[in-house]
Amino acid sequence: MHILLLASAFNSLTQRAHAELRDRGHRVAVELALPGGSLPDAVRRHAPQLVVAPMLKSAIPEEVWTAYPCLVVHPGPVGDRGPSSLDWAIHEGVDQWGVTVLQADGEMDAGDVWACVPCRIPEVPKSELYRGEIADAAIEAVLLAVERFAGGTYVPRKQDVPREQDVPGKRDVPYADDARLRTRPYLDQSVRRIDWAEDSTRTVLRKLRAADSQPGVLDTLLGGEWYLHGGHPESVLRGRPGELLATRAGAVCRATRDGAVWIPELRPRRGAGQPPTFKLPAVRALGDRLPPLPEDALPLLSEVRHPTWTDIRYREDGNVGHLSFSFPGGAMSTEQCRRLLDAYREACARPTSVLVLGGERDFFSNGIHLNVIEAAADPAAESWANINAIDDLVEAVLTTTDRLVVSAVAGNAAAGGVLLALAADEVWCRSGAVLNPHYRLMGLYGSEYWTHTLPRRVGAATAERLMGEALPVSSASALRLGLVDRVVDRGPDAFAREVGGLAARLASLPATASRITAKKTELDRLESTTPLAGFRERELARMRRTFDDPDAPYHALRRSFVHKERPACTPPHLVPAAVAQTGPDPSAAGVTGMALDGISSRPMG
Repeated sequence: MHILLLASAFNSLTQRAHAELRDRGHRVAVELALPGGSLPDAVRRHAPQLVVAPMLKSAIPEEVWTAYPCLVVHPGPVGDRGPSSLDWAIHEGVDQWGVTVLQADGEMDAGDVWACVPCRIPEVPKSELYRGEIADAAIEAVLLAVERFAGGTYVPRKQDVPREQDVPGKRDVPYADDARLRTRPYLDQSVRRIDWAEDSTRTVLRKLRAADSQPGVLDTLLGGEWYLHGGHPESVLRGRPGELLATRAGAVCRATRDGAVWIPELRPRRGAGQPPTFKLPAVRALGDRLPPLPEDALPLLSEVRHPTWTDIRYREDGNVGHLSFSFPGGAMSTEQCRRLLDAYREACARPTSVLVLGGERDFFSNGIHLNVIEAAADPAAESWANINAIDDLVEAVLTTTDRLVVSAVAGNAAAGGVLLALAADEVWCRSGAVLNPHYRLMGLYGSEYWTHTLPRRVGAATAERLMGEALPVSSASALRLGLVDRVVDRGPDAFAREVGGLAARLASLPATASRITAKKTELDRLESTTPLAGFRERELARMRRTFDDPDAPYHALRRSFVHKERPACTPPHLVPAAVAQTGPDPSAAGVTGMALDGISSRPMG
């Protein structure tokens, strides 16, 4: 079937829908709903059999939904309506929720229901929830709705008519409340505001989680107005409510009425007539405003037994070491890469035979930190430092010969983050993860030893195609291509536990010792024929020329990405050639159409 994805941005959920629908044999195109464009004309050019809107912040025009069947994904159970559905669910502490696929009509979120799938809401930030439990439920609902539509016999139901069974083997998603239909307003800053003197730590965390990663919680701090992004509990540090207590790895710790929270990132409020602002590590954002505070660092390999936040953790289970990391947005700055490399080296000094590298729930890595680079006094120099820092980390993994290294890809990965994963001996990927193993949309050739590791896994022709197409790859396709070795079919909360069991079995296998011995032999052979240093030198030579050229597209693309500028039209690689030939000039299309983490206060539907 020819399916058109209609979206406000090619964000994580739209990418996953694109990849999984293509996996099932559908012809899939994308059209971005952009200001100034004629959506009806664009849809007519595509002439789809079905329109699916995974993440759309505006209403579908009547001219479109009356001419084409349009299915909209709404991040709420049947009967829930409004632009801040998921925000309200987290804000109110709901633990059971759902995702509904409904038919577009004249009223937002009020159309007939094609599918609905329940899901849990664990106590995690909205963006993490969106890419995890919500995305899993959304894709299940979309695939079911598409199957029902293709069958031609299913009759969608009105929202005010209950049905006991909708998803085979599951009870239907509960209605939003006893009244069954509820439209809630946009969740604005007057409701999100934190009262540091009165709000409990639990309340503060709920407000912070409901606003992550957009729009953040607006607050005053050190004489300025800031949006707070991210929130994690701290059980030991204490102080006067609202007081800054300490720093750690770029985050700040702030006292609440009955405890404290760690806030990793801040974004200054945009002033009148000023350019858009963007998130940075909190310490970096505050700069000279920040008074002297203790750096409450944790030992790299310490097992922390009290609730607190750290972006790098290590634990051991028998002969298996687990080095987990979780950086906001999946981006890895120069400093973060260096700290992770230090932790990796310490982990390799431990007496284990298997080392698991990766996060436990969300992003694996998206490569270099474009926001930190953009904020640097010399972005070219910071780009160079950042790419070398991540190359050093990848090299350390590639040259580890005294144990097996497993990359545990719990969530999405892109660019250098994918190549970091591929440096390991085995790559285990959660079934809901999406991989973007390419660089060209940012105007970069790429590094991280990709010219060695990518062809080694998938062959030269497939590597060239993946880099050239610049399209997202599902976990199932990654397995078929050889990009990953195992797909772990578990939910976000169960992934780490399953990986732990698999790693323990790997460590116990008699063949593991011989595999470790063979690693050194293979590395010696490689170094005698095509040394790793040569791959790095050739890649970095291309990167250096780009960084040092102020007119290189990379610099404009980076600024557009960081400032979330919308493209002039749908990026051409998302549009089939026949449609592109009749459409507008795509030359102005920017990389912002490829938002890797594009969620808003209305994240879906």
